[in-house]
Amino acid sequence: MRIAEIYASLQGEGMLAGTPSTFVRTSGCNLRCTWCDTPFTSWRPEGQTMEVGTVLAAVEACGPRHVVITGGEPLLAADVGPLCAALRAAGYHVTIETAGSVLPPEGPPASDLMSISPKLSSSAPPADTPGGWAARHEAARRRDDVIRALVASAPDHQLKFVVETPADIEETVRWVDDLGSAIDRNRVLLMPQARTAVELQTHSAWLAGECARLGFRLAQRHHILWFGGRRGT
Repeated sequence: MRIAEIYASLQGEGMLAGTPSTFVRTSGCNLRCTWCDTPFTSWRPEGQTMEVGTVLAAVEACGPRHVVITGGEPLLAADVGPLCAALRAAGYHVTIETAGSVLPPEGPPASDLMSISPKLSSSAPPADTPGGWAARHEAARRRDDVIRALVASAPDHQLKFVVETPADIEETVRWVDDLGSAIDRNRVLLMPQARTAVELQTHSAWLAGECARLGFRLAQRHHILWFGGRRGT
């Protein structure tokens, strides 16, 4: 599998925020979000090919017992299933971070927490983006059947929606309603679209009120405040 980076840090998002974690970031993505914060795994994918055993050794060297398999889109990686199985067999807690738009041919990999970040329509790149990515992104971004399969495969799940505008809120509510009983609404998190600490604070203040009104959780992006959103953090 192609790996962009492996490093130890603190989980910055979601229900396990603050947990010491090793991040295994795969390279390659089937989407092209306009606000992507890891363009080196999507718009300009980079990295090196690594065998499962090599990844395991790197994870062991990092230390934390919580491992986050992320990307890019990690479910595109050919060996993601064997990697997750090997990590869990070794006693690691495994979180998979995915957009919920693709499944491996053999089905969802084993995990302890399936963290799904469905991409709203506002995530699409401009219509004139080379490679026809606006249409490709829109055609691929929503797969409710995949989300349901991923949720059913894991003992725990969370859905993180990146939100910037009231229209994003409205779309999120409709999407959650469409998914129905397949998901736990108490595990729906709204996350502010932000790249800087100033943007994060501004958007969080507004989004906190919306979470209180709708009964969803607020998902801060703590790593932006802790580390400035630097690569490898």
